[in-house]
Amino acid sequence: MKLSIIIPAYNEESRIGDCLRSIQAEISRTTCDTEVIVVNNASTDGTKKVIESFANVTVIDELRKGIVFARATGFDLSRGDIIANIDADTRMPIGWISKVEREFSKDNDLVALSGPFIYYDLSVGSRTLIKIFYAFGFVSHLFNQHVLKVGAMLQGGNFVVRRDALLQIDGYDTTIEFYGEDTDIARRISRVGKVKWTFALPMYTSGRRLREEGIIRTGGKYALNYFWTIFLKKPFSEKYVDFR
Repeated sequence: MKLSIIIPAYNEESRIGDCLRSIQAEISRTTCDTEVIVVNNASTDGTKKVIESFANVTVIDELRKGIVFARATGFDLSRGDIIANIDADTRMPIGWISKVEREFSKDNDLVALSGPFIYYDLSVGSRTLIKIFYAFGFVSHLFNQHVLKVGAMLQGGNFVVRRDALLQIDGYDTTIEFYGEDTDIARRISRVGKVKWTFALPMYTSGRRLREEGIIRTGGKYALNYFWTIFLKKPFSEKYVDFR
């Protein structure tokens, strides 16, 4: 089983290095055949130069700005049986790759796997509030997938899919700019197999968006777009703001 890790990066000069170091450290702990692809997504800073300083990392340019364009471009270049979608401001914890490999190896019906973010630069109180948000999200994931059968939940920046399943649903919807891109994949891919959400697959990430916009406001926006995409098949919000 080959794993492709795809990382969109827009003006991530200050964070992509930590992300790649954490991934390379995790790769060194496993025997999983893994490739790392970073999509330089119309960056205007030194992002590409930082990426190129890492050995065994493939960098490709995508001039159409947008995370879904970047994911699709990385996917086209990848060769893995399973595709991990990671964000450039994340830090991969110990055991993440081994967990992914075990989950997909033991269950042929599993087509997508995801887990929560742990915001390493937010306060304990803020992280507790986010855990409550995730708890409600997990309940809705179970209800929507197993009762209503209308979709599931994936965490953008911390989700893995089978290549053949992604091809079966015609890949990423590049008409979606930001909000709902993960839910759109979850909604469509849940039709062809099992989507698993587990708190045992966390990913460390920056809380910069939550800090700037506010946790309640951001959580409400994500929740609105989640349900809008599940039931109306498109996100509510078309515009978004980059926080760097």
